[in-house]
Amino acid sequence: MSGTLPPVLPGPRRIVTSHDGDGQAVVSVDGTVHSSVMLEDFNGHRTGTFWASTDGLPTNDNNSSEDGGARQVGDLGLFASNATNFIYSDLGPGVRTPMHRTPSIDYNILIHGELVLITDDGTETHLKNAGDVVIQKGTNHAWRNPGKEWTRWATVLVDAKPAVVNGQELGWLLEMDK
Repeated sequence: MSGTLPPVLPGPRRIVTSHDGDGQAVVSVDGTVHSSVMLEDFNGHRTGTFWASTDGLPTNDNNSSEDGGARQVGDLGLFASNATNFIYSDLGPGVRTPMHRTPSIDYNILIHGELVLITDDGTETHLKNAGDVVIQKGTNHAWRNPGKEWTRWATVLVDAKPAVVNGQELGWLLEMDK
């Protein structure tokens, strides 16, 4: 598959501000966030982490010199209890992710290209314009790139109680065969 994909998009620039010893605002990080393959043998889906807060809410990151972009969140780098995660995802042309669900509220913003949201009932919602937004409320879904170039979207994942439907808790799910 990777031999048929065009080159990946360049990593986005990330700027992080903090305070110096006198309390003045300064730029503490200014660099590129490179992506990596999210799932082994699935080179058509890459992710990069802008920032992750893993100490609960409210976070104490304003008082920490640790670079939140270097933190690992959960097994796949998506979500964890008492955490927020700000990532970007790149999806190659014609590539579809597996169906998946996280116990989180996800704020997704299309940045580049086109993207199709696929839900359990088979509905396909086509995002065509940079700035289009999808809010995932703990629902099972997949993404597909219908275009001829890589697509990029940014996501903020916020830990949430799992959705409960008819008394059944709908937690983490990854369906590799769908």
